[in-house]
Amino acid sequence: MAEFTAKDVAALRQKTGAGMMDCKNALTEAGGDEEKALEALKVKMGKKLGKLADREAAEGTVQSYIHATGKVVVIVEVDCNTDFVARNDDFIAFARDVAMHVAASPSVKYVTVDDVPQEDKDAELRVFVQQAEAEGKPENIREKIATGKLNKWLEEIVLTKQVHVNADKHESKTIDQIREQLSTTTGENVVIRRFARFAVGE
Repeated sequence: MAEFTAKDVAALRQKTGAGMMDCKNALTEAGGDEEKALEALKVKMGKKLGKLADREAAEGTVQSYIHATGKVVVIVEVDCNTDFVARNDDFIAFARDVAMHVAASPSVKYVTVDDVPQEDKDAELRVFVQQAEAEGKPENIREKIATGKLNKWLEEIVLTKQVHVNADKHESKTIDQIREQLSTTTGENVVIRRFARFAVGE
């Protein structure tokens, strides 16, 4: 029995653009060896191979969440590779869950860590190093303490680093872990593109 996981199938699909069943069959025939499976798919698909993998995540959905009080509204865009997945119930539910999380998280400002301006990260790190110095921490561990505080700060402002507010439903997974799980299930590149949060008085 060939040993491979759904994640292996999804990874092969991401590289090749081949269908889920084609990737699964190729891995089965190759005994779980990705390189052999890739060769088999090249023989089978020829020039078609890789077209989906090269495509940008240009399909997707825009979903919204309005809090019961009517004072907070969030709009979220989540993208994928194909219109088929964009209409998938799990995909749409994920976008709605992200919108709900943003509504409950007024501190969130960015989608990913890469979106945070480097100068902001550098400035915060300097402050945390100075705080460690003022607190009399040994010089050799100040940087480590500051880095830990920087990560905590990023968790407060970066969407993908946060544990979903509905921790019971999502087993205390972060937004990015939930996104990765959906990407594995669908076999597509799932991208939280952007969000906007509107709140009365803010």
